[in-house]
Amino acid sequence: MPLQATSGAASYDAFGGGIPAVPQYIEDVFSTWLYTGTGSAQTITNGIDLSTKGGLVWQKDRSQGTGYHHILQDTARGATYCLFSNLTNAQSQDSAGTGFVFNNNGFTIGSTNVKVNASGDNYVSWTFRKQPKFFDVVTYTGDGTGGSRQVAHNLGSTPGCVFIKRTDASGDWMGFHRNTGATNSAIAELSLNLTTAPVSGAAFSQSLVTSTYFVAGDIQSADGGVSANTNGATYVAYLFAHNAGGFGLTGTDNVISCGSYTGSNTVQTSVDLGYEPQFVLIKNTTTSGNNWSMFDNMRGVATGGVDAQLIPNSTNAELNTTNWLSFTSTGFQLIPLNNGTVNRDANTYIYIAIRRGPMKVPTSGTSVYNAKTITGTNATNPLTGVGFAPDLLIASHRNTNALTHPTYWDKLRGRTQYITSSSTASEGNTLQSIVSFDMDGITLGEDGLDLVNKASGTTYVHWLFKRAPSFFDVVCYTGTGVTRTVSHNLGVAPELMIVRSRSAAANWEVYAAPLGATKYLRLDLTSAAATYSDFWNNTEPTASVFTVATDADVNGSGRTQIAYLFATCAGVSKVGSYTGTATTKQIDCGFTAGARFVLIKRTDSTGDWYVWDTARGIVSGNDSYLLLNSTAAEVTNTDYIDTYSAGFEISSTAPAAINASGGSFIFFAVA
Repeated sequence: MPLQATSGAASYDAFGGGIPAVPQYIEDVFSTWLYTGTGSAQTITNGIDLSTKGGLVWQKDRSQGTGYHHILQDTARGATYCLFSNLTNAQSQDSAGTGFVFNNNGFTIGSTNVKVNASGDNYVSWTFRKQPKFFDVVTYTGDGTGGSRQVAHNLGSTPGCVFIKRTDASGDWMGFHRNTGATNSAIAELSLNLTTAPVSGAAFSQSLVTSTYFVAGDIQSADGGVSANTNGATYVAYLFAHNAGGFGLTGTDNVISCGSYTGSNTVQTSVDLGYEPQFVLIKNTTTSGNNWSMFDNMRGVATGGVDAQLIPNSTNAELNTTNWLSFTSTGFQLIPLNNGTVNRDANTYIYIAIRRGPMKVPTSGTSVYNAKTITGTNATNPLTGVGFAPDLLIASHRNTNALTHPTYWDKLRGRTQYITSSSTASEGNTLQSIVSFDMDGITLGEDGLDLVNKASGTTYVHWLFKRAPSFFDVVCYTGTGVTRTVSHNLGVAPELMIVRSRSAAANWEVYAAPLGATKYLRLDLTSAAATYSDFWNNTEPTASVFTVATDADVNGSGRTQIAYLFATCAGVSKVGSYTGTATTKQIDCGFTAGARFVLIKRTDSTGDWYVWDTARGIVSGNDSYLLLNSTAAEVTNTDYIDTYSAGFEISSTAPAAINASGGSFIFFAVA
């Protein structure tokens, strides 16, 4: 019979025997949150219930190095006690614990927390909530019985990785991972605070780790000198599940994986998780001297750009110098650097990967779309009050013509990359225009290129979108030149797909469900829909993949591509079509308070791509519009659409490009 942990072990009763009674989503149990220190008490509202469910908060100052540790606080030991992943120290009541409180929707940081709240410094926090099939934290007191000590846990599945730390005295971090050791059945010793390779031993078998307990006495640090069961010593253990299901509408979705891969210095190493990750922790297990590395999509993992790296075994500030890896719709890919940190040839690496959210279907348009109008400053300018962490920014001039607009910026490609829908030019690069994608908007930078924030009275509109099931997804992929499918995470069949080559000059190719997969439109042109099989292979997209044929614009061999996928989400968005009447016409989108964003394109004849939004005005009078296919300034003296609670109304004064009698049109609207 395993001994019950002294604290931190949650009851299964509330979770129906280890599987939640209601669907659970990754955003309910894990969060990466970026914030700026204020020097005053501040509350991080990340939506994670720590006060009643329990869990772990791991924080790091991204701006500072020496002396600014990785700080771990958990509900099992209490909010005032801190551990440091880069040190052997016993737990302490460091200043980081002063005023720290676990809340039912996040946590509060005290005013004296110079390590986690220094005024002006940038920070990251990773919050892990206790939840069967995801994460657990337990504390226990050693009894000195060697390998017979069984410590109970409530993970509800066999752990894929465990980190253990003695809390009453100094000592290395200890633990194991399911993919370390001399054989597949062996468990190795690994230390979070060291660069050494794990020490393996055939005596360690999988029987020492089960879905209800782990054996503490046989888990030691990499140097073999620290016991996990010294009599009278106190310990904390963090347990991570592996492909255990338990999430999503059916309770079968995986949200965390503990696996391994073999590096290569000649080709990209691909890791298939079955989902897109938002967080990855990686360690070389073949050779010593290599750091642990942490990556996440909030700080930035850019497809084709540099990635923000933090090192759990070091106080180093965040590094943004290397293209280490890319997140894909089904896992992640390692760049062939022959670097021991993440991808040395023939070396073995272990990882913990956590699924990107959200998995929830949005119920409100304001949670996934917003528009902001600004006057440029050509200086750092935080664009706040968006209401969510955006994944896509479309920026357009309003009062002037410009050679480059509208421009498209997305988190998946990274803050420095942009493309322009009024142009066929390949992807551009700038370090200044976008400083960061933030928790509640985007920080604009000094914009000498006049893309998003130039001074001298230039006005802009910024349309911001968040990725969410049934609403919007972004996919990066590399073309093969051969008809193939591309995986996505929209969760439903896309109804509007905008595909663009990044690495070569090309048109913007558009699929629209009302037209079907035999036809295409071009976002950069006014042309009518045309029939062509070499874009979509005459194959409709599905809830998991879309098909691209052999045309270079969508699948050129070796070309990097970007795809923006939109769908109808009840009460939130609508992709549809209508037939013009040349009279007033109401478009029912199923909304209750009208559309806040409207895109219209005529498909049976030529016509521009018109955009209206409520930030610039969708009213009963004149409504300003912009064109996605043009560099022209906005037009302000027309009344082509009007308000309508269920969607939007097309005016009888609208031209043929919007409401020609008998004409065919597609639209995309967001509530």
